[in-house]
Amino acid sequence: MRLDGEEEVTEDRIGGQCSDSGFHACWASDVGRVRKNNEDAVLAASEDGLFAVSDGMGGEEAGEVASRLVVEWLPETLAEHKARFENADVADAEAALRDVVLTVNDRMRQQSEALGPNKKMGATVVIALVRGSLVHIAHMGDSRAYLLRDGKLEQLTVDHSVVGVLVDRAAITPEQAKKHPMRGQLLRYVGMSRGPDADVRTVELREGDRLMLCTDGLTDSLPDREIERLLGVGDEIAMACQALVGNARAAGGKDNVTALIVEKAAA
Repeated sequence: MRLDGEEEVTEDRIGGQCSDSGFHACWASDVGRVRKNNEDAVLAASEDGLFAVSDGMGGEEAGEVASRLVVEWLPETLAEHKARFENADVADAEAALRDVVLTVNDRMRQQSEALGPNKKMGATVVIALVRGSLVHIAHMGDSRAYLLRDGKLEQLTVDHSVVGVLVDRAAITPEQAKKHPMRGQLLRYVGMSRGPDADVRTVELREGDRLMLCTDGLTDSLPDREIERLLGVGDEIAMACQALVGNARAAGGKDNVTALIVEKAAA
């Protein structure tokens, strides 16, 4: 895991915070109460305005390796496409970010294939690339991005999973999705065979906005109304970050729990 700035470490939870011109960021990741290792990984590269959360999969240690590779590969892959982002309009920047994720996906697929036919690994990813007042959001899988504005929560991503599609089509409710027998079956992830690209969208960050990237260990444990309340806690985003992860752990902690919050600073 990579972080710019001070890092907080406890037995089960690690985290930290960083700042750059125009925004602050804070993150926390907890192993939970059941898992022995943490397969979530965080990237907070404030010098690049690049933030990401990844949740590995593959069993044993493969998931932990996969998520770590995602956050290691993203900055160097972004650097390879750096010229495409300079003076780019929204559409061109989104296309460039989509290609960044595609490159990481292909590298992960090759890494997985090298393990042999009976061993596979992959990971989810949700990315926020801050460019001035704009933030480009890209994701594959069921790790999510949320925006809290004026106390109101908006989910910015749609889960790339069987139940995510059913919820998006209003075939089942979010509450039903948490107990659905096909919960956890992903339709897109980093490391999959060439197919659908990452979804990318762009939002404008306003003063006081809080953008959160998180893994499903948080969203499976807390309903949106509780996420909305906790994301707005305190004047400092570190308080909100710890409250979200702590409450998700207290609600069961069956999975690793990770939250990364980016806040637009006052002018």
